[in-house]
Amino acid sequence: MPQITVDYSNPVEDAFDVDGFTRALHEAVVQIAAAKPESCKTLIRYDCLSAYGYDDPEDAGHALVHVTVGLLAGRSEETKARLTEAVLELLRRYIEPEDGVTLHASAEVRELDASYRKFDR
Repeated sequence: MPQITVDYSNPVEDAFDVDGFTRALHEAVVQIAAAKPESCKTLIRYDCLSAYGYDDPEDAGHALVHVTVGLLAGRSEETKARLTEAVLELLRRYIEPEDGVTLHASAEVRELDASYRKFDR
């Protein structure tokens, strides 16, 4: 915990400082949600082809980014909202889309289900 997933699409791959974003994201999660730095885990998933509305995906006029932060139960709604806003601000800072590309960025902070378990080996 926390379990973080970042999904992003073409044509953001060259405009996204993934390393800088991930480091800053972990710092925000530690500061806002009182997570331990060594507990922050982020899975980055790149999608080379996504659809937006009725646009032709080959036109590459839209880029999608969605961040999901899964936390153990117990954080207030205010804390989750603050973290969500911080994630969006970091996306603004670490993604500079090309001219003509509309960036659609979103984030959510959710509680992990009570069945959540993990192991480290």
